Amino acid sequence: MMCPMFSFHFFPIKTTSSALKGAIQLGIGYTVGNLTSKPDRDVLMQDFYVVESVFLPSEGSNLTPAHHYPDFRFKTYAPLAFRYFRDLFGIKPDDYLYSLVNEPLIELTNPGASGSLFYLTSDDEFIIKTVQHKEAKFLQRLLPGYYMNLNQNPRTLLPKFYGLYCIQSGGINIRLVVMNNVLPRSVKMHYKYDLKGSTYKRRASRKEREKSCPTYKDLDFQDMHEEGLYFDTETYNNLMKTLQRDCRVLESFKIMDYSLLLGVHVLDQSHREGGEPGQAGGDGRRPVGQRVLYSTAMESIQGDGKAAEALTTDDTMGGIPAKTHKEEKLLIFLGIIDILQSYRFIKKLEHSWKALVYDGDTVSVHRPGFYASRFLKFMSTRVFRKTQRKFARFIFATRESKQPSYSIYLLFFSWAFMRLSSVIR
Repeated sequence: MMCPMFSFHFFPIKTTSSALKGAIQLGIGYTVGNLTSKPDRDVLMQDFYVVESVFLPSEGSNLTPAHHYPDFRFKTYAPLAFRYFRDLFGIKPDDYLYSLVNEPLIELTNPGASGSLFYLTSDDEFIIKTVQHKEAKFLQRLLPGYYMNLNQNPRTLLPKFYGLYCIQSGGINIRLVVMNNVLPRSVKMHYKYDLKGSTYKRRASRKEREKSCPTYKDLDFQDMHEEGLYFDTETYNNLMKTLQRDCRVLESFKIMDYSLLLGVHVLDQSHREGGEPGQAGGDGRRPVGQRVLYSTAMESIQGDGKAAEALTTDDTMGGIPAKTHKEEKLLIFLGIIDILQSYRFIKKLEHSWKALVYDGDTVSVHRPGFYASRFLKFMSTRVFRKTQRKFARFIFATRESKQPSYSIYLLFFSWAFMRLSSVIR
């Protein structure tokens, strides 16, 4: 489905998608290739505001190759700063080019209402998303603070931005951002959610539910996972520590209306279907290629880096182990998305109007401080929960015991007596 905010008049209608993908790959290939000739150095403040531009005529030039697309200009924003970000995450220039240029891009259907186009690289690592002018400008202003945050905290669930570009042709501007891919295509997501911590109209539409892999929302999650998702104590603490830190960063940038994209892979269901985590969905395999540092869900949360890397295997695909209250084994994939919305005048006006008609605390648009607090409260109490180790061991011992155990009965009656005493009081 083509994005309504872009006319694409400069591409023939029947070849719009393939021509756009070709122009993207040609532009990135040329600019990243040229960047390799520039020596490494520290990033300076002025580097965040540099915009490099190259004209690529279809007949080619002394500097650019010939191609089969209409003439276009390709702009690269803050090339040295984004090169630093890629280096920070262990992305080598050759690997970045191979992923984005040498292999065909996969067009994804858009689950949201933003009207953006999404392209995925064949190795599952990178997402290319079209963004509006105001979002691109906001990202440019964000870069110095983003740079500082990543230096202090490379383990984050915030989007990892690897490049910002613009294609100009026929009076049309198409702005693109390259990011990390949160949900690997090679793992089947049995459930997928876009969560904001808001309850106002936060339910998937009928049209969305009819899709083969719908994206549900907050009220849907509460209906489908009433008890939440359970993690061991260490994982839960690490996850919440990461979310709290990320939300503080977003609040400092006056950002709100972001979401937690959550993918749930049910291991037991996958086994019943005859698949394995690394074989379910997509083309049935994960392409062999680079391993981008901190790109998986397990690697992105705070905690012991060695422990995270040990759990990031081909069997788990970097998902975070979890369980339901029914002891179903899960793999969780997640990341914070849609952070390029600042709480400016229009959003303030939208919230004020909605607050007059509805409960102001339930609507998604809210001042950044309140939004972050509500978001964290929802995640820590309704979505993610901590496994009670003693209770879990008690259940396990009861199930495994073949003979009645008097200690088990004694423990049960002691618990019942305490509950009864509290009720009487």
